[in-house]
Amino acid sequence: MTARQPLFVGGSWVEPDGGHYEVIDPASEETVGWAPEASRDQVLAACAAAREAFGPWSRTAPEERAAVLGRVAGIIAGRLKEYASLAQAETGANLGTARGMQVGVAAARFRRYARVEPAEWAITPQINEAGPMGKAGVMGALAVRQPVGVVTCVTSYNNPWANPAGKVAPALAMGNTVVVKPAPQDPLSVYRMAQALEEAGAPPGVVNVVSGRSTAVGEAAVASPDVDMVSFTGSTAVGQSIAEVCGRDMKRQLMELGGKGAAVVFDDADLRSAVAGIGTTFSFYSGQICTAPTRVLAQRGIHDRLVEQLAAYADRLKVGDPCEPDTVVGPVISAAHRERVESYVALGRKEGAVVVAGGERPDLPRGFYVAPTLLADCTNDMRVVREEIFGPVVAVVPFDDEEEGIALANDTDYGLIDYVWSGDVARAFRVARRLRAGGVGVNTVGRNMEAPFGGFKKSGVGRDVGSYALHAYSEVQAIVWPG
Repeated sequence: MTARQPLFVGGSWVEPDGGHYEVIDPASEETVGWAPEASRDQVLAACAAAREAFGPWSRTAPEERAAVLGRVAGIIAGRLKEYASLAQAETGANLGTARGMQVGVAAARFRRYARVEPAEWAITPQINEAGPMGKAGVMGALAVRQPVGVVTCVTSYNNPWANPAGKVAPALAMGNTVVVKPAPQDPLSVYRMAQALEEAGAPPGVVNVVSGRSTAVGEAAVASPDVDMVSFTGSTAVGQSIAEVCGRDMKRQLMELGGKGAAVVFDDADLRSAVAGIGTTFSFYSGQICTAPTRVLAQRGIHDRLVEQLAAYADRLKVGDPCEPDTVVGPVISAAHRERVESYVALGRKEGAVVVAGGERPDLPRGFYVAPTLLADCTNDMRVVREEIFGPVVAVVPFDDEEEGIALANDTDYGLIDYVWSGDVARAFRVARRLRAGGVGVNTVGRNMEAPFGGFKKSGVGRDVGSYALHAYSEVQAIVWPG
């Protein structure tokens, strides 16, 4: 696992101008491999290669493009164990997550966009009156979808398989070409995906991958004049910087940014369901996920029991080597990120929160581990409640009635996914409709992978997943003719 990875530019595997850097296993702190550091010129060359490939690829029959995606899905599924092993080493995910939620979801996403239904491409034709601005009579009008062009895909470190696949597969299905800039912490998996695309018959330049620790790599991939659209998953702060660059050149954007999901738990909620759902913040990606219900709003009648049961739940979870089958909570991505999460726990104490579970570094000989941590006696003005921590940390805030619960949930800069737990389903749906979030889970943290995904406010711009991703990676063109 210590080979030196080349870049993938214009259908060729290219040695990086900037040399290589270590990719570190966050569980063992050992070297997983060596990732390439692209130069600015190499990034621009990748964008130019994507531009050159766009014309032929966009004119390729949709069925042929779909066939490539289908073959990619088969290759990924056939190498599940190999790819999951790499993903686990790069991210510190436990085995079930690496196989099911990382590599498995990537294969499913390529398979899904290999089976695009005709209805997902078409827009209902319209017949309109010409009106006073034109010749009397009826004009024919047809609205069709066209690919945007070259798409730069900047992906997140928490899932180097599912996240890139969710961008690349629908973009290619619509006839776009892509330049993928993976997160610097775990780019090796993305190069395996590029290899699978090459083997599946993706023409040279249709997919390009360039990586690096320098911010100049991402900046060049965003600012290149050959790029028409940027699809980004990551922090709100970085998303705002990217949006400024896109705005200057009117590049299209798809932004999936930060989250601080509220879990509104009413007195009549099924506590077992609520605890299990909120508890995923501790276990799923070790809390490194923007959709996590990290901000718990508990109605006072249930507050103390919820805190008690969440603390017991957190204490039962095994933290340790993700290669061991009974491990539930693996490491966070790096030593620097561990320090960031720990600094928030210390800040919570200083702000007056009470640590009722976790709060101390696990006693393990190596690895970047953070204990599942529960903060109680919180108020909505605390930074640990308002800011995205991106780790296995949950803060609990009490509320009195429905109106206060809704107000607290909406009192945030974010609006990605919120959650409601109540035995009164009518109330749960009523509350959900009033939450300023792109998605709301009612008595569940599950996702429907055909439902639109994206955020309100500072949690993002645009929607993807399912048919909505095809819309995101396309432009609408109107064709009008005399009747």
